[in-house]
This record gives sequence, structure tokens and C-alpha cells, in this order.
Amino acid sequence: MLLPTLLSEISSHDLEVAETLIGVLRFILIFVGARTLAEILCRLELPTILGELLAGVIIGASGLHLLVPPETGVQLSAAFSDVVAGLAHIPADEIPELYEETFGALQSVSTLGLYSLLFLTGLESELEELMAVGVQAFTVAVVGVVLPFALGTLGLMAIFHVDAIPAIFAGASMTATSIGITASVFGELGYLRTREGQIVIGAAVLDDILGIVILAVVVSLAAGGTLEIAPIVQLVVAAVVFVVVALLLSQKAAPAFDWVIDQLKAPGAKLIGAYLLLALSCFAATAIGLEAALGAFAGGLIVSTSKHREEIQTAVTPIVALFATVFFVLVGAGMDLSVINPADPAARSALVIAGFLFVVAIIGKVAAGWAVFSDKPTNHLVVGLGMMPRGEVGLIFLGLGTASGLLNPGLEAAILLMVIGTTFLAPVLLRLVLKGKPPEKGDMVPDEFVADPTAGTSTI
Repeated sequence: MLLPTLLSEISSHDLEVAETLIGVLRFILIFVGARTLAEILCRLELPTILGELLAGVIIGASGLHLLVPPETGVQLSAAFSDVVAGLAHIPADEIPELYEETFGALQSVSTLGLYSLLFLTGLESELEELMAVGVQAFTVAVVGVVLPFALGTLGLMAIFHVDAIPAIFAGASMTATSIGITASVFGELGYLRTREGQIVIGAAVLDDILGIVILAVVVSLAAGGTLEIAPIVQLVVAAVVFVVVALLLSQKAAPAFDWVIDQLKAPGAKLIGAYLLLALSCFAATAIGLEAALGAFAGGLIVSTSKHREEIQTAVTPIVALFATVFFVLVGAGMDLSVINPADPAARSALVIAGFLFVVAIIGKVAAGWAVFSDKPTNHLVVGLGMMPRGEVGLIFLGLGTASGLLNPGLEAAILLMVIGTTFLAPVLLRLVLKGKPPEKGDMVPDEFVADPTAGTSTI
């Protein structure tokens, strides 16, 4: 609340005008900045989500100070305060307090973007992909999760003396694989229908499921502030059971969901029904002590086998494009990149940690390419490189850590550099390895077993 003296001196109308201007200016900054950089990266054939993240860095706490989350403690730009103060006819020195008080509304929009994003990720998970290359995808996924998670967590604790929970979270953030980025490269080079392409797509789906389960457990543990064995086992079991139930419901409950949707005639029934299921899934996850984010992902899994799936996906995608932009920009805006300034001796430790995470992130996924146990010829390097980009999934994980306050600025920046580095490097290396090597006919997976995620990928 504003100070009583301020309330007595400024009319309620002027306060409303100031609040409105602050909110509108924030959205203008977010969308103009995000879309400008996204367009540039799109033309460079790079993931547009990185543009949204970089836009947040530029206008946020590490840049122009035009979008500053209160928890950063960074002072709002005087230019922002002067513009709002001049238009609302209130003193400029009162704008920062009003800015901070109204920031919660923007964070609520960001949270909606995160949950919508995870819902869409679950919705786009082709569970049949895991069946097409079953055992091979499973072994690649498990190694690709366990190896970077174990090496990252133990390395941070043993070498850099990072506390257990932040170290576990950083290790978990390296388990992700961006299915959208890899699928687009494979599709461009004609390798999506190959054995390697299908193994990577199937393993990436399982990676997302395992990674989100791990993160849900870590965030819940952090909220409890304890690393005792019993609570850990309880949370792991609860998370696994929750996801298994969601997978079962995707097979058994989808017809009932479709029947309800078919009875509704008012416009928007499919979208409202999907978000009602999203809310119920988040509620169920929270009620049993898990993260709502896991519930959002599980809700998408449940709807993934609905006959209305494509229509729901079409309806949800624009909402994700709108609100997830706010989420990614706020993640960038909250980053303090001064902690990785090479010119500052005190900041070099964060750079060293970033380098360590980057190397482990590469090794962990590339090594997973050799976990394909089959007598059929397989290009193990292509599988490993295909698993390497963290992309939007890695940023979702980073956003969860930032929102829950698990990470210090140095570790946040290190994870960010790891995500950006693997996301940029993987497509380049894949193109170098596969360029000029068209797949042979014998390498192609039969049409009935092919999953093409690029047909419905939202490039979140």
C-alpha cells in the first residue's frame, strides 16, 4: 500500500492513470523488444525464444532498467519514472513504489504463460513416438537424464562447494532436450524419418517427462527446506504416480473428455474445457505437495490423445505465444549478468561454473547417443548431438528455479549460458555432421511408425 501521506496528496484518478500507464508501458516494452529480436533470430534460423530472453536482458536488471522485478533490488530507470509522472501528474519519486506494488499482476500473467506452455508441451507429446523406437529411445533418454544430472550435481557440490538443493536443481536443468529445435534441423536435412531421427524424438519426449518430475521434486523439497530421505522418497513416489496416472488417463479419460466437449455448443468450448482441465491438474498436483507446473504438463498429456487435440492445440498456441513471451522476457529481465563480467575478478568464478555446466551438458547428451543397444547400424554421434539442445525446455526449467528463489545470481547466469550455448551449438554441429550425407533408403522408418513433431510444433 502507498503511504498515507501520498494517498492524501494524490487523487485516486491520478493513481489509476499512473497504474494504467505503468502496466501498458511494461507490455509495450515486453512485446516490442521480444518481437524485434525474435524476428532477427528467425531470419538467422535460430530459436526465437532466445530473442525473447535477450529482450528481457536488454530492458531488464542487466540493461536499461525499464523492466525490473522487485526481487532484483535494481532501481527503476529515471526515464520510465519521468514519462509516467509527467502523464499522470504525480511526483516522479513516487513511481518506483507504485511500480513495485503493481508488478504482481505482471508476474501472474507470466505464471499463466508458464502453465500454458507446459500444458502445450504435454499436449504435443506424441506418446506413440516412444513405441516406434521403444527400447532404444528409452535407453538414450535415461542415460541422457542420469549422466548430466549426476555429473552436474556432484561436480557443483564437490568442486565448487554449491549447496545441495541449488546443485541438484542445476543438475536437473541439464536433463532437458528441446524436441522442437532438433526436429526442425532433422526435417530440414531430410533425417526426421531416419532411425536416428525417430530415436531422438522419442527420447526427447521421455526426457521432458523425467526432467519435469525431477524438477517438481526439487522445488517441493526446497519449499520444505530439508533433504531427509523419507520426504524425498515420498515426493519421488508421488511425482511418478502422478505422471503414470496422467498417462493412463490419456488413454482412458480422453473419450469422456471428448464426450463432454461434444455436448457443448457455445463458442470457445474446447479452449475453456482444456484450461479447466489444466486448472484441475494444477490443483491436484499442488494438493498432494507437488509443483503446479507438473500438473500443467500432466494436463497436456491427458488431452494428447483426444480427438479434439489439433483443435485444442490451435486454440492454445496463440495464448502461449502471448503469455509465454511475458514469461521468457521476465526470466531475462531478472538476470544479473554482471556476475559473469570477465573484467571483474570476483565474477570469474561464475564464468568457470558456466564453463563446467556447458561441458557437462555436452558430454552428458552426446554420450547418450552411444546408449543405443541394437544390431542395426546407428550413427551414434547424430543421436547424441540431436539430444544436446536445451532450448525452450531448458528455459522453462531455469524460469522455475528463478521463480522459486532456489538459485543465486551466479548460478542463474551459469545455467542461462549453458542453455544458450547448447541451443546455438547443436544445430550448427548437426548441420556440419549431416551436410552432404542424404539418408539411405534402408535407414528410413516405415511411414506407419513415423512421428513428425514439426507438423504441430509451436516452437515455444
